[in-house]
Amino acid sequence: MGSRWIRPEVYPLFATTGVAVGICVMQLVRNITTNPEVRVTKQNRAAGLLENHDEGKRYSQHGVRRFWLSKRHDYMHELDNVPTDRK
Repeated sequence: MGSRWIRPEVYPLFATTGVAVGICVMQLVRNITTNPEVRVTKQNRAAGLLENHDEGKRYSQHGVRRFWLSKRHDYMHELDNVPTDRK
C-alpha cells in the first residue's frame, strides 16, 4: 500500500485555517465593496474628499455590531450586585 498524504490528525488544523482564511477574505471583500473610504475605480478616485457621513455610519454600524451591542455582556447576573447589596 502507498503512504497516506493527509493524516486524519491534521483535519482540525485544515478546518481552522480554512475558517481563518474565509474570515479574512470576507473582510477584504466587505472593505472593497462597502467601505466609503475605498475607491476602486478611477472615476471615484478623482472625486476627491467626499462628505459622506451617512454612508460611513452605515458601514461602521453593520448588522453584526448592532446585534452584539444589543445583548447584555455580563456573565454572572446574580453576582453583579452582591458586594453592593446590603439587605
